[in-house]
Amino acid sequence: MSGRGPPALERSGRRTGEAKAAAQASDSISVRGVSYTVRERVGPWWNVSLYHKKWTRQILKDVSFHIESGQIMGILGNSGSGKTTLLDAISGRLGHKDNFLGEVYVNGRQLKKEQFRDCFSYVPQSDTLLSFLTIQESLTYTALLTLQKCSDDFIKKKVDAVMAELSLSHIADKIIGSRIFVGISGGERRRVSIAAQLLQDPKVMLLDEPTTGLDCLTANQIVSLLSELAHRDRIVIITIHQPRSELFRLFDKIAIMSFGEMVFCGNPMEMITFFSDCGYSCPEQSNPFDFYVDLTSVDTRSKERELETYSRVQVIVSAYKNSEIFSKVQAAIERTKCMKELPPIPFKNKDSPSAIYKLWILLRRTTRNFSRDKMGIIMRLLQNLLFGLFVAFFLLRLRNDLVKGAVQDRVGLVYQCVSAPPYTGMLNAVALFPPLRAISDQESKDGLYKKWQMLLAYIVHFLPFSVISVAIFSTFIYWTAGLYPDASRFGVFFAVVLASHVIGELLTLVMLGVVQNPNIVQSGVVLLNSAGVIVGTGLVRTIEEMPTPFKILSYVTFQKYSSEVLIVNEFYGLNFTCGGANSSTATNAAACVFSHGIQFIEKNFPGALSRFTTDFLILYAFLPGLAIIAILSFKVRDGILGRQ
Repeated sequence: MSGRGPPALERSGRRTGEAKAAAQASDSISVRGVSYTVRERVGPWWNVSLYHKKWTRQILKDVSFHIESGQIMGILGNSGSGKTTLLDAISGRLGHKDNFLGEVYVNGRQLKKEQFRDCFSYVPQSDTLLSFLTIQESLTYTALLTLQKCSDDFIKKKVDAVMAELSLSHIADKIIGSRIFVGISGGERRRVSIAAQLLQDPKVMLLDEPTTGLDCLTANQIVSLLSELAHRDRIVIITIHQPRSELFRLFDKIAIMSFGEMVFCGNPMEMITFFSDCGYSCPEQSNPFDFYVDLTSVDTRSKERELETYSRVQVIVSAYKNSEIFSKVQAAIERTKCMKELPPIPFKNKDSPSAIYKLWILLRRTTRNFSRDKMGIIMRLLQNLLFGLFVAFFLLRLRNDLVKGAVQDRVGLVYQCVSAPPYTGMLNAVALFPPLRAISDQESKDGLYKKWQMLLAYIVHFLPFSVISVAIFSTFIYWTAGLYPDASRFGVFFAVVLASHVIGELLTLVMLGVVQNPNIVQSGVVLLNSAGVIVGTGLVRTIEEMPTPFKILSYVTFQKYSSEVLIVNEFYGLNFTCGGANSSTATNAAACVFSHGIQFIEKNFPGALSRFTTDFLILYAFLPGLAIIAILSFKVRDGILGRQ
């Protein structure tokens, strides 16, 4: 297939040349000699000898290219070829930057570390969107987080313009949806993610596999849309897997990668000519993308095939490095660096709002998103009541007759009121917060806000739901079961159960800041809560009888303080009867150990009466303490991911 080539390729080549001629001082990105290595452990953690050994793996090796405004470049290659890592290197999102070598220039200048996210717009492979918002709402909140000193009318016009540019106006009021309930299509979700980036007027757009999971027609539409965006004075770089041949004419530049090396980078006409000169002409009726990616892939099915295909790739790489095409790339990089009047760095249009304003917008967005989940709201408000219905049905009405279990029933009810509310709080956090964490990971990399701000917004959001849910539960269980009939004591009971419920949710948030998998977090919180109940409450075994290590450990559990407060709140001032005339003497003697509730307190919780106020204050001190730890865990997470 050497020679002139198809007319579509000729038009593409002419358009590329015309774009270069018309944009002498256009924006540009130059990448030269980029290499990146990582150190990985040789074996799994259970193989101690291999786990402590590491080997160095090269992800990128001496990658160079040059692209200018008005062009779209597609980066091709099989899985593991280094496409996504190259995008991360360009955008400054690599972890372990000490293992990074090479130079990345924007308009002939090397960016400072903090400038990368303000220059590059990055659309990841997976769409992170809130399921219950409409398209217009989602984009409006993103615009509000980006642009502060703008009127509501300007924000609306900005969002409307972006939706029109991406053909979203006709579905602006549709719910985004999720896997659980139907919303917009995969292609529409992808366009919403791109629209969110366009709100900042980026001059450089990087997209990782924007066609993944889409059907052929939708994938073609997405690439065609990105081509149009590029030709409106932008630089667009995308990684793409198995594109159709119809997309060939849309790319101004095509890069092919294999095992971290740039096998080829140039316009479509140059690619056809280069591979033909290497002796690999694309057969007629074949997809050039598929043919050349297969040609430059390393077959690892056997050692012989791996050596054979790797040698072939190295021959092609060597031919490319010695070609006139690569020489032109190097010359363009040098020419851009040596320009006397360099264009300004194309930063995104962003006027960052104040931290308080961002928190307010995040709170509004979170509340609007969850308010549409009717079943979720019902469960959040009534989950504690459902537990209370079971307990009330099981216990019926508490009595003061010791022979009929007056102490045992009350201790059992206190045990349940200490152990269950933290668990329901954990269920809320595990179900609701991971989607917020996912979107905050992406938006914080874009510089819209810090992860801990999303966390704080969620905490403020869930507190009213916790108060209402616990109030419903406490009112029902307290007066139905027949606990001490006093309004002030009911208030103490409500306050203790509320604190336990909120602590459970905060403890889950702390772990979600450290551990990515919600299932592991759920198991961890259940174990911690169970251990706290056993060690701290004194209801399974009195604290005085515990071994010293467990006795010391009980002081760091919130269950110790909640159980003591509830025991004193219920038993202080309570008088017991001791069976009727029909009860046997032996039964009375065994059951009638206490005639007053204070005797039970002094025997099983010595000193709890004098510590009542202190225990209550310590219990509530857990709330700000865990909130601060959660914020710190997300600030650490923000710092770790921010360096990636």
